Amino acid sequence: MTMQQIYLAIPLLPLLAAVVIGLFGKVLPRAAAHIVTIVGVAISFVLSVYVLKDAFVSPPYNETVYSWLKSGNFSFEIGFLIDRLSAMMMVVVTFVSLMVHIYTIGYMRDD
Repeated sequence: MTMQQIYLAIPLLPLLAAVVIGLFGKVLPRAAAHIVTIVGVAISFVLSVYVLKDAFVSPPYNETVYSWLKSGNFSFEIGFLIDRLSAMMMVVVTFVSLMVHIYTIGYMRDD
């Protein structure tokens, strides 16, 4: 897996888990739905830790994923800038998100 694929996977894995639960939530047992979402966020957390480790030994990554809007000389591009600060924030956000997901299972058990 290349670093660009890892950068894309970090936000897309929880989104994919949400889509799976949205489509199959009625047929999956409740525990399976919890597992799908937690695994998606947990993998994102592990990948973000890997990105943080890589950010300390590699130069900042600044690449365009795609161009959203082009008009004459104006171009609006969507991409990633991964430096030490953004990698650290990725770790913090994915860790807090993972903890919220785990806490929510117990909190919402009877609902």
